[in-house]
Amino acid sequence: MAETRILTCINCPMGCELTVGVEDGKVVSVSGNTCKRGELYAESEITAPTRTITTTVITAEGRPVPVKTAQPIPKGMIFECTAAIKSAEVHLPVKVGQVIIDDLLGTGAKVTATKSVSE
Repeated sequence: MAETRILTCINCPMGCELTVGVEDGKVVSVSGNTCKRGELYAESEITAPTRTITTTVITAEGRPVPVKTAQPIPKGMIFECTAAIKSAEVHLPVKVGQVIIDDLLGTGAKVTATKSVSE
């Protein structure tokens, strides 16, 4: 028998409430979506949920630099990835788009600066 999960789609501003039928860890039905992206979101959220991390890194000079992962990371790794980002050693100046971490804990995700910060 299929389990029913309720999700809110975050792929567009509509925020559709999705009703997802799940059987043996696989999506068997999706309803409530107003576009194809909702169905794709439900599939990925059930089988391999991911998230983008946005946070700040404190430079050696004491200035905060806003950063984010350039690619989503597995949801189950959020806390350890955030800790790794927070412990990164960064020196000023930092340019927007500059890679702070090339491969975050083997996820393949780069961490990049989202704002330029100078001395």
